[in-house]
Amino acid sequence: MLDFLNLKDIYSESDMEAAILRELESFILELGAGFTFVARQKRMAIDNEDFYLDLLFYHRKLKRLVAVELKLGKFKATFKGQMELYLRWLKKYEKEKDENDHLGLVLCAEGAHEQIELLELNKSSIKIAEYLTELPPKELLEKKLHAAIEKSRALLEQRAGESKEHDRKE
Repeated sequence: MLDFLNLKDIYSESDMEAAILRELESFILELGAGFTFVARQKRMAIDNEDFYLDLLFYHRKLKRLVAVELKLGKFKATFKGQMELYLRWLKKYEKEKDENDHLGLVLCAEGAHEQIELLELNKSSIKIAEYLTELPPKELLEKKLHAAIEKSRALLEQRAGESKEHDRKE
């Protein structure tokens, strides 16, 4: 389970969280697509109390900060309030005049679909996503990989056809 994190068999929750955050940070930055790293464990002082946001990125094309919070367990409704606090702090202290409102992403080991629905998170700037704690069956991975390859091939063929069509018109 989670072998890609290179953790020993016995690890603490904080070790696991740190390893996942490192991998997540690398993954988001490898996406390219406009993401820029801003901070890890971003400190926010509110009412003489320190709060720490796991990861903070800036998306150049969207012109907004993207706050990422990792939760090792199942989604809880209280995570929404925590992320709202972070996003409002960022809006008050970090937002530039030409930037769009910030986006919050809460990553959980397991979703709580009814809570997410009742909180109407689909209408907010807070998004919830589940991460895999164990790999799906090999057959499912192969099926998804083949489907992704076929989709990519079809897209490339479509683009090549559009390019040829464009060249003929010129």
